[in-house]
Amino acid sequence: MHVSYGRQLVRSGFGRTGLAIFGLLAVVALVCPFLVRDPHLQTVQVLEAPSAAHLLGTNDVGQDLLARLLCGARTSVLVALCAGAASTFIAAVVGVSAGLIGGLYEKVVMRLVDALLVIPAILVLILVAAYVEPTMWGLILLISALQWQGGARIVRAQTLSLKERAHVSAAKTFGAGGLHVACRHVLPDLAPILVVSFVHRARRAVFMAAGLAFIGIADPTMVSWGTMIRHALDFYYLPAWKWWLLPPGICLSLLILSFLFMGHSLEKAMDPRLRDA
Repeated sequence: MHVSYGRQLVRSGFGRTGLAIFGLLAVVALVCPFLVRDPHLQTVQVLEAPSAAHLLGTNDVGQDLLARLLCGARTSVLVALCAGAASTFIAAVVGVSAGLIGGLYEKVVMRLVDALLVIPAILVLILVAAYVEPTMWGLILLISALQWQGGARIVRAQTLSLKERAHVSAAKTFGAGGLHVACRHVLPDLAPILVVSFVHRARRAVFMAAGLAFIGIADPTMVSWGTMIRHALDFYYLPAWKWWLLPPGICLSLLILSFLFMGHSLEKAMDPRLRDA
């Protein structure tokens, strides 16, 4: 059954487009250390227009903008994959355990989830980052800890439905423990939902990380598209904005759109009512 979702993703125009864009950016993120010079290298050639030596020109301290653009892909892809995977894992553990265990544990956990859902994640990120050194891995952990709640509610609802099915009841009858039931019977059926959740969490993580970098709450040594956009706006009155601001903005938009397209295609594959929409 799960193979059909992958086929639907490949057959869908949106799915193929999203996969192609993300695949291209992922390849760039992997090979950028071998393609470009040190993105932190400063020269005396400041605010230069694109040339053979600097295909996208240079910034105000003489750094090559193409090198920083390509290295920014590595940062954004890493944040998307790590934060998306971590938040989806937390959502799966909390949602499945709440659905299977039930009782007081389920009530306490779901009330905690409800409380966390009403707290604006971006405000928490700003407050924490203001007092804690904003490293990239710290940012990934913060984003992961603040965006799993919605996925946990969906996983818990599906788990409540799955645990009433015949194969799960049979496993319990033959003495299977909760961990065995979760790993062998519940999680495999939840795989499509978890994949969709991962795609949407990854998209949101990219947006949140870029937003924090844009407002200046990020590791100053980390090369990212959000930081490039923020610095470029200081020179919007110069012609440099054309090759400094537009490329990272376009790349950031393409990465977010790639996750949006893949998520849309997967949702259509899971819900037949959306296939003709």
